[in-house]
Amino acid sequence: MVEETVSCPSCGSKKLYRNGWRHTPDGEIQRLLCRTCGVRFSQGGSKSNQEVKVSRQSGALKSRSDLAESSILDLNLPIEKVFDDNPLSLSKNVASHSVTNLGKGLNALCSYPSNAEYASKEMKNLAEIPQVSGLAGATKQTQDAKGAIVEFMWTLKKKGYKESTIETATKLLSLMAKRGADLADPESVKMTIALQPWNLSGKSRAVVVYTLFLKTQGQKWEPPIYKPVPQIPFIPTEAELDALIAGAGRKLSAYLQLLKETGMRSGEADLLKWTDLDFERNTVKITPEKNSYPRILPLSSKCVAMLKSLKKIDNIVFGVLSCNCMRISLCITRKRLARKLDNPRFDQIHFHTLRHWKATTLYHQTKDILYVKQFMGHRRIESTLVYVQIEGAIFQNMTEDWTCKVAETQDQARQLIESGFEFVMQKDNLAYFRKRK
Repeated sequence: MVEETVSCPSCGSKKLYRNGWRHTPDGEIQRLLCRTCGVRFSQGGSKSNQEVKVSRQSGALKSRSDLAESSILDLNLPIEKVFDDNPLSLSKNVASHSVTNLGKGLNALCSYPSNAEYASKEMKNLAEIPQVSGLAGATKQTQDAKGAIVEFMWTLKKKGYKESTIETATKLLSLMAKRGADLADPESVKMTIALQPWNLSGKSRAVVVYTLFLKTQGQKWEPPIYKPVPQIPFIPTEAELDALIAGAGRKLSAYLQLLKETGMRSGEADLLKWTDLDFERNTVKITPEKNSYPRILPLSSKCVAMLKSLKKIDNIVFGVLSCNCMRISLCITRKRLARKLDNPRFDQIHFHTLRHWKATTLYHQTKDILYVKQFMGHRRIESTLVYVQIEGAIFQNMTEDWTCKVAETQDQARQLIESGFEFVMQKDNLAYFRKRK
């Protein structure tokens, strides 16, 4: 446990664990983990706790402002994590599981109130990038890599790109510059990308980001060709999902149950407001993400009860830091269950896995591809057809149990249809119906 003077910046809880050390240029900083909401941080949750980071080497206390710069500089993230939900992706890879809004934690700079504050804060992100001179198209104030990237951020923001897209592109450019790439020299960038231990999907996204960077500088290049290998997404069993939901905390279990029933994206769940929930009709109104269609979907009484049990801290159902908190909490929960139940398949479950599971299961139940397309909010039928192939591979060897009924009159047939039975055939003035158990 940690001293009671330190509190969680997300929920205010003082039930904290020490969660290892973070390496910074000034030494090693103690990391903390909230036992209540699962958020991991390395600074206090209130103004009175501005000096809670302790250096293992010197034992001196550091202020929050001094540590904000060093805590953002850890750009050595796996490229798969950086780009799991990147709108700049070259190709569609349905196997990618969303980790939306990466970096929107306590140390991420997600709000840009003014040009001066934006440039001042973002320069802290780039403090360790090597100096590069002679970037064509850059102003006199941006003749090095840091200034060029800051100008690139503002160009994307003025063009209307999402902040998550801007943040992801910035982190990748900063990472390439940190690893020796000269952003003014396309050949140097090609060499840096080629030497990275990233998969083909990660390298192709790096090419997309740098192409966009050169476009804002008024330049072009001959991009390398990296074609990601298409993969079939992982589909867990319903029993595994139910076990994960049952083993999670109250907030995460409601979050997972909502994703399981609606198939919505985690980014759509993060933006969900209490006004979007209709507890009288047991429905939820989904604000679309990634250019999909808005939709209203039904909720079970179980999901409604789980949502009602959550605290209404603000208008956002799962809180303003829901993405970061939920992602960390999911990682902790699935690792614990994988070890406890001796089932490593839990480690493959991400938030987007539940969307894949819902679409596959829904098509297996209905065999109506247009209904699945409408339910998932897809704009292109090609996006939905992927799940037809998955459904055939997963359910083809499973025995289907049916409940069969026979109707002799029109009233009996009408009652069966209203009960969810589907017509099969008619013989000897008798109508045969069936419904899956």
